[in-house]
Amino acid sequence: MNIYVDGMGGDHAPDAVVKGCVDASKEFQKKITIIGDEAKIHELLKKEEYRKDLIEVIPSSEIITNNEDPALAIRRKKQSSLVIGLRRVKEEEDSVLVSAGSTGALLAGGTLLVGRIKGIQRPALTVMLPTKKGFALLLDSGANVDCKPVYLQQFAIMASIYAEDLLGIKNPKVALANIGIEEKKGNELTKESYQLLKETNINFVGNVEARDILQGDVDIIVCDGFAGNMILKATEGVGQFLMDALKETIMSSTRAKIGGLLLKPALKEFKKKMDYTEVGGAPLLGIKGGIIKAHGSSNAKAITSAIKQAIKYQEEKITMKISNKVVEIKE
Repeated sequence: MNIYVDGMGGDHAPDAVVKGCVDASKEFQKKITIIGDEAKIHELLKKEEYRKDLIEVIPSSEIITNNEDPALAIRRKKQSSLVIGLRRVKEEEDSVLVSAGSTGALLAGGTLLVGRIKGIQRPALTVMLPTKKGFALLLDSGANVDCKPVYLQQFAIMASIYAEDLLGIKNPKVALANIGIEEKKGNELTKESYQLLKETNINFVGNVEARDILQGDVDIIVCDGFAGNMILKATEGVGQFLMDALKETIMSSTRAKIGGLLLKPALKEFKKKMDYTEVGGAPLLGIKGGIIKAHGSSNAKAITSAIKQAIKYQEEKITMKISNKVVEIKE
């Protein structure tokens, strides 16, 4: 297995990326290749203790930022850490790339350089949302703001494979994000998607409203990337608001501070549940290779978690299983 990490992607690169890669190499005993500014990365590695045979550096001379046109940057910046990593995934079998860099560039590069699985019309960015009962997969979370019903059908198929084989959820429940639970609710996209999903060989349980997503009664929520990104950002915002409000309330009086001390273990558990660094990253399902998008604000812990996810993704051969399922459906 070849594990590549975009050393220059993310708000805290390359420092957090290098630290996360070193920690991952120790924890998982896997060789990890960091792509980026060779001088900076080696300078950071001097501060770390690690096995030299488990960390490799591939030099790159360009960086793709969030402010650039994604497709244009992918075509022009061929010596960027992201493009080099994507080309490695395309050219080498059993390869996976982890990047906390530009989401748009990663999506464009995944599609243009690595390519889609035959039969898959659009790749989907798949995130894990915390719920009362654990977590749920949400896709698409921002890759495709405009969708056709067949895209949502394929998202559901891919997520079902991912949930069952990698996350161990037997016969995962799939729901369609909508403004009501009734079959006829929604716009043309959701109405047509509902009918397609009903006819698909998955465990489709109907519509789910946004207020019920975090109850944990469904395992997979499918929607277009516009709605998905709104759901994701709203969930992150509410989680942060609750933590800030609790902290402010606890610090408001001596009595509240005493109560806060008693609640400290429970609050730590709640914070952990809402912490994206525990989750890792979002796989780009539907691409002919392993691509994991780590959070743009990833610290070292989040990078390590994303690498863990990448290893499991490759070990479970998710790309091959999705490809086989698409062929099976066509036949």
